[in-house]
Amino acid sequence: MRALLWGCRIFIFLFLLAFALKNTELVSVRFFFDSYWQAPLIIVVLAFFAVGAALGVLSLLGTIFGLRREVSRLKREANQAQKTGDGLSHD
Repeated sequence: MRALLWGCRIFIFLFLLAFALKNTELVSVRFFFDSYWQAPLIIVVLAFFAVGAALGVLSLLGTIFGLRREVSRLKREANQAQKTGDGLSHD
């Protein structure tokens, strides 16, 4: 199973490397006010992928912190319920 996983990883890496080597032509990304950025196509694709991934992670941070806060509150409530439950069961 481990060899199959490594085989898939090597295949994906070689596929992406071949894709990068085939897409080396310069492209222009035009912005406002007649400004533009020229770079090889693969650099533009990877840059926009990285920015999209970073924005996706940033959009989830609020949810993650909210869920952590809720888990912490529930643990506190469970500990308090356990302490009050222990006090009643020992009497």
